[in-house]
Amino acid sequence: MKLSILGCYSATPRTLNNTTSQVLEINNHMFLIDCGEGTQVQLRKHKIKFNRIKHIFISHLHGDHFFGLVGLISTFRLLTRETDLHIYGPKGIKEIVTLQMKLADSWTNYNLIFHELTSTKSELIFEDEKVEVHTIPLNHRVYTNGFLFKEKEGLRKLDINAVEKAKINVAYYRKLTQGFDVENEEGELIKNETVTFPGVKPKSYAFCSDTMYKEDIIPIIQDADVLYHESTFLEQHAHLAVRTKHSTAKEAARIAKKAQVRTLILGHYSTRYDGIEGFKKEALSVFENVELAEDGKTFDF
Repeated sequence: MKLSILGCYSATPRTLNNTTSQVLEINNHMFLIDCGEGTQVQLRKHKIKFNRIKHIFISHLHGDHFFGLVGLISTFRLLTRETDLHIYGPKGIKEIVTLQMKLADSWTNYNLIFHELTSTKSELIFEDEKVEVHTIPLNHRVYTNGFLFKEKEGLRKLDINAVEKAKINVAYYRKLTQGFDVENEEGELIKNETVTFPGVKPKSYAFCSDTMYKEDIIPIIQDADVLYHESTFLEQHAHLAVRTKHSTAKEAARIAKKAQVRTLILGHYSTRYDGIEGFKKEALSVFENVELAEDGKTFDF
């Protein structure tokens, strides 16, 4: 699982700071999460093969999270893309994108498929044989979701000594790796867990975009390997977090601790601060494994 931060600041792009966008590579998927202004420039700058992107997830319709989307869609058209592109986001995103394309007479030459979201409860929005994606309902000034990306359980590993001792025919090895109980050569039913080991532990990544402190997301993100949680403000400006429905670094750390995630990544910093080390310092007072998102930074988990 590899996470590439393309932008992680709030409100407006600056000379050296970009607004929210990131790429998650998980089980041969390349998912684009949010698409702030300048995202396609960042994709090129960091040499990410963005033609592999087939699914884009937009958390909410504030400009610093989706103003780069129409530009990216248009670039795909100019590059004669043929692969379908799926966009998941709040109701209204289809109208915004298609209106600009209509007025510019710039329809795509590939299928652009919108999945508009309206539910205030967590729901499964993408699934294949290896990965599933669930929404994380958040509390911001407009309808907003985070996203939980989860690998499915992989194949189990054979305990070959136990398998041979149990006299299981090789024809059933595949079913064993899939978790099934099987009969041995003597017609006896052999329990799967007695002749196999668990496969590689599936990984999960929780992206929590703009939101105020919201404890009811904890059951959804419980035990996630990595949690990205917005931390727009430091505690000295907690009153601004309440007013704008954002979080402080310390509040993000409280969520991480209560959800028992493995690693917390902070981001969506307000540019009112001279640096970002203060965010990590505050979070570390609550939760011990804290990383700072920075434009161009990658994380391998």
